Amino acid sequence: MLQLIDVFTYYDDLAALRGISLEVRAGEMATLIGANGAGKTTTLKTICGLLRPRRGRIVFSGRDITGWRPEDIVRLGIALVPEGRRVFPQLTVWENLVLGATVRRDRAGVQRDLEQIFTHFPPLAERRKQLAGTLSGGEQQMLAIGRALMARPKLLLLDEPSMGLAPMVVEQIFAVIESINRAGTTILLVEQNADLALHIAHRGFVMETGRIVRSAPAAELLASEEVRRAHRIVWVRALRAY
Repeated sequence: MLQLIDVFTYYDDLAALRGISLEVRAGEMATLIGANGAGKTTTLKTICGLLRPRRGRIVFSGRDITGWRPEDIVRLGIALVPEGRRVFPQLTVWENLVLGATVRRDRAGVQRDLEQIFTHFPPLAERRKQLAGTLSGGEQQMLAIGRALMARPKLLLLDEPSMGLAPMVVEQIFAVIESINRAGTTILLVEQNADLALHIAHRGFVMETGRIVRSAPAAELLASEEVRRAHRIVWVRALRAY
């Protein structure tokens, strides 16, 4: 479904992505893991058009979308759940969700999908008239995911969905992510909690300093002593946060 081919992305003269190539297959959940500053968020921003690669190609469902505008990429079927959630705090839950469907014209389908989001995330149904800025962090993450799903994406990009959330809330969020994937939406997940990400993903990519240094089935990466050491560091940090 998605191919990045020798992609270089820069911030001014600083190369953030240095010739990365990866492939996400239709129907799978792939995860991109690595330390802060490795280039994971830059990869997602490049895919969805928020950053333009200086070299290389991005191909989605057989179409070269390199350099496309973000709104055209959304219409084609790619939606991003950004790091830090980025909900509109002065709008209600319902208004935030409806904004996610601005690329659509099927009103009946939009209404059905709204109800589906409320089924996925019951707290949002209870708070549909509440301002998004008054929600808890976990509820805002649910809203950010729901808003992206309202575009009916073929490919969902998730950037650090566990960030800043209590472990119990993280479990709830990841259970929904799994169910979204099982229902047919392809997912590319960026996540620092490598243990959790690799347990639910089909394949993983390990990123260091703007490069993909390893790709393998998720189970194989979990069994790797090197990756296990890395994810233990991340998990200890996560536990210290609570």
